[in-house]
Amino acid sequence: MKLKQRIVLLAILLVIFIFTKVFLIDNLDTSAANREDQRAFHRMMAGLRVELVPKLDHTLQSPWEIAAQWVVPREVYPEETPELGAIMHAMATKKIIKADVGYKGTQLKALLILEGGQKVVFKPKRYNRDYVVEGEPYAGYDRHNAEVAAFHLDRILGFRRAPLVVGRFVNLRTEIKPVATEQLLSTFLTVGNNTCFYGKCYYCRETEPACADGDTMEGSVTLWLPDVWPLQKHRHPWGRTYREGKLARWEYDESYCDAVKKTSPYDSGPRLLDIIDTAVFDYLIGNADRHHYESFQDDEGASMLILLDNAKRSCVLWEYTWK
Repeated sequence: MKLKQRIVLLAILLVIFIFTKVFLIDNLDTSAANREDQRAFHRMMAGLRVELVPKLDHTLQSPWEIAAQWVVPREVYPEETPELGAIMHAMATKKIIKADVGYKGTQLKALLILEGGQKVVFKPKRYNRDYVVEGEPYAGYDRHNAEVAAFHLDRILGFRRAPLVVGRFVNLRTEIKPVATEQLLSTFLTVGNNTCFYGKCYYCRETEPACADGDTMEGSVTLWLPDVWPLQKHRHPWGRTYREGKLARWEYDESYCDAVKKTSPYDSGPRLLDIIDTAVFDYLIGNADRHHYESFQDDEGASMLILLDNAKRSCVLWEYTWK
């Protein structure tokens, strides 16, 4: 082989060698980054894992007192919650001593009092988990399992603004009817071999009851916030009109966000950024029906949003949410 050919061949081999080394290094770097991401993910999941155990290791032996002490203006529960599993276990197992119709709202729910005097909201199962609701984004009944998933997403995002939620099976015949008020009891009926009820709410109808599987009903249980933290309802600045053919201002006015930022309580404090956080949250869970939101009463815009609401476009965002 001539010298010139050897030089060309050597150059080609050198290029291939360099390319291979760079490629391998990149792959190693990527693999290392992936491994670190996986380790970070597993650390996060370990920190979020909740064991529903009855043991309560706290100076306060009442799970309800512990949960009540957690609530402050900017969070419903703290970042470190070793007692969370015991409290959620109590929500899922404590004896029901009273059952009544749900508080105000458009969807079916029941207000339960658990042993120890704790109020909880029971939302019944209306759909199988793989059922797809057709129509408008806000069409259909509430999904009980979405309440559970939303609570844990709130934990993952680090918002800590959602009341505690856990799944629970209740026997309507033995656990609810014997302690139900007349108002709730009057809405019970039997469909086939299943015990059902339709409650009292804006859209509640006798023709559309929630039915158990026999007597056993699956649902979600949401912990009632302490009475010392009364709530105040606000109209959402990015709410829908719910009128066919009529757009809300935010749907056509490109300067609407700037106008909102000049209006109390959005002109100062965390309220506007919290609303945008809520928009991100609702986008992730697919919730498009947030026309009002609630904060703590007389907070002058300083407290968090308690019930997470929907906004359809954003102009600012908390830096930690973006990250």
